[in-house]
Amino acid sequence: MAVKHVDRILEILTAEYPDAGTMLVFGSTFELLVAVVLSAQSTDVQVNRVTAELFQKYKTPEDFAALNLSKLEELIKGVGLNKSKAKNIRAMAEKLIKEYNGQVPADFNELLKLPGVGRKTANVMLAVGFNQPGLGVDTHVHRVANRLGLVDSKNADKTEKELKAIIPQNLWSKSHNLFIWHGRRVCKARKPLCQECVLEELCPKNIER
Repeated sequence: MAVKHVDRILEILTAEYPDAGTMLVFGSTFELLVAVVLSAQSTDVQVNRVTAELFQKYKTPEDFAALNLSKLEELIKGVGLNKSKAKNIRAMAEKLIKEYNGQVPADFNELLKLPGVGRKTANVMLAVGFNQPGLGVDTHVHRVANRLGLVDSKNADKTEKELKAIIPQNLWSKSHNLFIWHGRRVCKARKPLCQECVLEELCPKNIER
């Protein structure tokens, strides 16, 4: 099922969501990195609301490294988990200054060395920030891929590995965005709109996923 239908699924979703792409608003790779870290267990709308004000005054690793931690916590409180995110973002900024000349590394393994950066964030940074192959797996990607029978996995890392095995590398980033858009609009977590789904005929309906 997975390999046989993945091309068709991506073709249909591309037609359905021709403008699928990141909804995060940013002006540099560092701002993107901050935004992606903030997006954990939050929505892009919430993140953009916070960063619209945040990035007016704080734009560089130096700006964030100099911020008082409690001040940063207050500035990002709209996204939730603000205490842990503030700690990670400031530590991340300090590490970038100390070890990367203030530049965000365009390397997957180097990105993983930054505080607060996991596989999803590193994949998104490669794809969106550096136009390199990357397939980040968030809750939407994980849910949609499992429901469609493209993967059979209970954790994001395994889902990422299985998806990368069946999707051509040049389509990783595109697939990431297509699955997210479909998950947000139709294949929702609690009440999927199966009757409105363009993939109805191809879907095995693994709804418990």
